[in-house]
Amino acid sequence: MAKRFVSVGECMIEMAGGDDRLYRMGFAGDTLNTAWYARALLDAAWQVDYVTALGDDLYSAQMRRFFTEHGIGTGHIQQIPGRRPGLYLIHQHAGDRHFTYWRGQAAARAMADDPAVLRAALAGADIVFFSGISVAILAPRARGQLLQAIVRARNAGARVVFDPNVRPALWTSAQVMASSLTAAATVADVVLPTHADEAPVFGDADPEATAERYLALGVEEVVVKNGAEPALVATREQRAFVPATRAAAVVDATGAGDSFNGAYLAARAAAVDPVAAARAAHRVAGIVIGHKGALVEPHLLTA
Repeated sequence: MAKRFVSVGECMIEMAGGDDRLYRMGFAGDTLNTAWYARALLDAAWQVDYVTALGDDLYSAQMRRFFTEHGIGTGHIQQIPGRRPGLYLIHQHAGDRHFTYWRGQAAARAMADDPAVLRAALAGADIVFFSGISVAILAPRARGQLLQAIVRARNAGARVVFDPNVRPALWTSAQVMASSLTAAATVADVVLPTHADEAPVFGDADPEATAERYLALGVEEVVVKNGAEPALVATREQRAFVPATRAAAVVDATGAGDSFNGAYLAARAAAVDPVAAARAAHRVAGIVIGHKGALVEPHLLTA
């Protein structure tokens, strides 16, 4: 029987480019990106499913088709009549990428409104992945329902993985954000934070402080990403810094952390130890930042 990797969150319509007011449409989102790299690197014994909600419009249909064409299961994607996917536009300014979002009526905001549907989507999962964005876009009651469904899956044997992916603009206040992210981490076995994002919110002085804070919540395994600096792998038994792979050229850093997540989880699913898995994840992220866009074709990842 196939093993199941289930990623829960929001995929959006991406409009990138902007030269002469011409944009290229694509699909992306942190949890979809992670599922993409997990699918590329897991063996055929694994089924990768994406759990979200989409609308009944043309672009929702195109998004579903895109998932299917790339081996990502859509059987547990809800359809919300009258809703559409969220959208974001990327523009360049002073050599950096800037994002503008339209997601107020996004269908994904309703993905946890029906607890029974959510429980069915996670039933039989071996790995459940979700992020701080998965939680942030939901209404407070729906956040609780999502965490309850994840706890139920964990109690049934799933390994739960959480990337806090701190995005202050999605939260009503810093206090709500910090408390909600902390609550989400308490249901996880593995947490994959980014130190630079965590420090302003939680006051972490260094990656060690980030790791210790999550370990103190009862998390078994923490990998603190830190850009081009070494990642910190922390468990109850060990602490190890794993140097990042130096990319020949940085073309586009979009999705680097998500590719690290997907590669790390694929390696751990293959019984690779955490330090070696982080090394493999750095290698994949180093490839990804050498290409344009968040989703790099799978055949390029094994070069």
